[in-house]
Amino acid sequence: MSKPRFQAEWEEIDEEYQQLQETHKIYRQKLEELTSLQATCSNAISKQRKCLKDLRHSLTKCAQTCDEKELKLITDIKTQIKDKENVFFDMEAYLPKKNGLYLNLVLGNVNVTLLSNQAKFAYKDEYEKFKLCMTIILMFGAITCLFFLNCRVTDEIFNFLLVWYYCTLTIRESILINNGSRIKGWWVSHHYVSTFLSGVMLTWPEGPMYQMFRSQFLAFSIYQSFVQFLQYYYQSGCLYRLRALGERNQLDLTVEGFQSWMWRGLTFLLPFLFFGHFWQLYNSVTLFRLARHEDCKEWQVFMLALTFLVLFLGNFLTTVKVVHQKVQKNPEKVQKTD
Repeated sequence: MSKPRFQAEWEEIDEEYQQLQETHKIYRQKLEELTSLQATCSNAISKQRKCLKDLRHSLTKCAQTCDEKELKLITDIKTQIKDKENVFFDMEAYLPKKNGLYLNLVLGNVNVTLLSNQAKFAYKDEYEKFKLCMTIILMFGAITCLFFLNCRVTDEIFNFLLVWYYCTLTIRESILINNGSRIKGWWVSHHYVSTFLSGVMLTWPEGPMYQMFRSQFLAFSIYQSFVQFLQYYYQSGCLYRLRALGERNQLDLTVEGFQSWMWRGLTFLLPFLFFGHFWQLYNSVTLFRLARHEDCKEWQVFMLALTFLVLFLGNFLTTVKVVHQKVQKNPEKVQKTD
């Protein structure tokens, strides 16, 4: 007598269920092994770092009394120590680690380390697409507020969008840094300052001072979005070529400024960037003048003037420093690219 059809289906499902349980059991065992290996690697790196730190301190003391031959050996060892520390940085990109202060405040003690290259690259690409999409939205938002809707409500929506955008960027960048991205220096701080500036703009009440600066700020926002749009396409193209040649880290990002690797076909961005930097200075000067106006009673005016000045100094000095270093390092190649 043949089995009923539903009984055969049940037995097939039950057999697959048993296989699933065995597979899941193996998965849990491997996961425990992985966790144990992660802890072992993290402890070993911490121990190595401590030993190298102590050794570097000892070498510094020895260098004060040693002869020329020993001094050369000490210099070589210090170079190797620095190379090892760079390797540790790459190793830690694949190991769980404690979040920094900012991520702890925002997310708590949640592990944000992505363990596979595929996951890291997918997150980085999603970050870049988010920046591009929001740049376009902010550009059209500023155009709408400037030319079509002179309304406080739409201005507040636009300013709130700026605050949310920069806050989100700081969180995403912190996660990328946790996963091995080497973005650092001013271009990290830049988004925190921009978040603060957008927050102050959001709290600036309606009044004559606000209206005097409104059009200038919206025009600046349009230009800034336009430059960021240009930067995204040309920087991403340049990064793609450099990664293919093995000259850049796979997690390098497009930034709002100018970096040394942009010389290859990207020097034309410099006039746009410098114009934007000096527009920030112009915003600062305008706001300082408004702060001295007899009708000015809002604290936001002076605070925005200071913040725009900080942005100008940070952006301008960092860009000039990178250009100067590049010219000093390889003047012949720079002349060829020009």
